[in-house]
Amino acid sequence: VSAMEVVTEEFPVNKPTTKPTKTYVSIDQLFDNNKQWAEKHTSRNPEFFRELAAQQKPHILWIGCSDARVPSNQIIKLKPGQVFTHRNIANVVTHTDLNCLSVLSYAVEVLQVKHIIVCGHYGCGGVMAAEGNKQFGLIDNWLRHIKDVYNNNRAAIEERPQGKERTDLLVELNVARSVANVCYTTIVQNAWAKGQELDVQGYADETR
Repeated sequence: VSAMEVVTEEFPVNKPTTKPTKTYVSIDQLFDNNKQWAEKHTSRNPEFFRELAAQQKPHILWIGCSDARVPSNQIIKLKPGQVFTHRNIANVVTHTDLNCLSVLSYAVEVLQVKHIIVCGHYGCGGVMAAEGNKQFGLIDNWLRHIKDVYNNNRAAIEERPQGKERTDLLVELNVARSVANVCYTTIVQNAWAKGQELDVQGYADETR
């Protein structure tokens, strides 16, 4: 019995009544995909899932964007269990986000990761939304953090031509702000004070 079967027995999923589009993936297809994925790994290594369940000792905390085009394990070619991951809209790290801080705390203090990577990506929808004045609803409160980055760097950003060049710079500045915020946390400061091996890095991935 797969994990997905257990979950759907506990919380039944209503089947869609609308006709699926070409890009629609049904729940049944997800079950099939899960089964194929499991069979692929156990055919290569019969102990794959036992080994995976026995321990989690990743050396990397990945703080990335929720964008479906930027899956952390795949783009750095690492296996399940090798990357501890936190994702949100536009890879924002703030001092008041208890979700992100809890992940950071567990990664640094319990898992003892050696590398923290904040990874943004060019063409980020969250960053592009933050550049404009259109309202989107609740998410506007989250995008405010990126708007603050824009306002704090307005002169440098507006030196560039409107469009891709400005957006790309804002992507990079947003990553830099999040890297700084990670470093300023008491979690990371205390780890460094104790001499714990830990570095913090920022990157922007090219998805276009």
